[in-house]
Amino acid sequence: MNNSETTNSSKYILIVGGAGYIGSHTNKQLNILGYKTVVFDNLSMGHREFVKWGKFYKGDILNISDLQDVFNKFNIKAVLHFAAHAYVEESVVKPAKYYHNNVAGTINLLNTMIEHNVRYMIFSSSCAAYGIPHDLPIKETHPLNPINPYGRSKVMVETILRDYGMAYGMRSIALRYFNAAGADPDGQIGEDHKPETHLIPRLLQTMTGKYDSFTIFGTDYDTPDGTCIRDYIHVNDLAVAHCKAMEKLIADTSENRMGYLKSYNLGTGKGYSVREIITAASKIACAKPDIHMGEKRPGDPPVLFSSCQLSAKELKWQSVWDDLETIIRHAWNWHNSEAKAKKK
Repeated sequence: MNNSETTNSSKYILIVGGAGYIGSHTNKQLNILGYKTVVFDNLSMGHREFVKWGKFYKGDILNISDLQDVFNKFNIKAVLHFAAHAYVEESVVKPAKYYHNNVAGTINLLNTMIEHNVRYMIFSSSCAAYGIPHDLPIKETHPLNPINPYGRSKVMVETILRDYGMAYGMRSIALRYFNAAGADPDGQIGEDHKPETHLIPRLLQTMTGKYDSFTIFGTDYDTPDGTCIRDYIHVNDLAVAHCKAMEKLIADTSENRMGYLKSYNLGTGKGYSVREIITAASKIACAKPDIHMGEKRPGDPPVLFSSCQLSAKELKWQSVWDDLETIIRHAWNWHNSEAKAKKK
């Protein structure tokens, strides 16, 4: 980032969904780098107390007047878009909710950006865009064949971004990340979903006593220990990647200035099984949770892990906090601290 970007006081980075898990960590990273930020969030899933940096605007991407107001109040340079419903199982039974928010809401945002001559978009996509993998590790060239409405909503938005690039000069990067995990190493923010469905926080919250037991969904997969293997990436690494992607988008003059979409995987390139996660977490928390064995969930592939060669080459990014114990320790420190604070 050059000095003109850090000292341009009239320009803000708009973080849509910035009170959520990944958005809040990215907001902190942008502020560390000297950017001025505005967090736009309806707080349906995000947390106002996570917005510790920059300015806050309560609004909803489904409300065009909210979008118009925030773009009128602030001189926006670029948009980072995290505002999506993201529960796979819920998307199957409530597809209308997902297409309305994730797709129609994004169209509202893009149209407002165009009206205000803002052409830089970093989109929070997902490895769910790939569906059941044909090859491992998964590369960006892997066919997009999502198996649920959540994943399809991400592919739809990537398609829209490509069309908006050709028609309106929108310059976009879609970041397809794998399993976000961990927490701010400083302990200021962490992962807090309601309900909590992600493996690591659910497991750690069982160890703090919030839940009575932890369920392993499927123990007879074709993997060394019979449980699913996933690629877990530290949330701070994701935050850094979003910053690098945004800086590349703004600075890159080698591409057609009429607009384009590029998609990148974000992961560590290696996977850990559910049982390996439980073993590492039990060691760090000095606790043995009550484990139940459950049935496989429909559509859960045995193994998912990424190839991040393209993001390393073009974004100059690679995961730093990729040690499993470090990821879990940062998450445990935050969850344990939160649990103790609530008991006071």
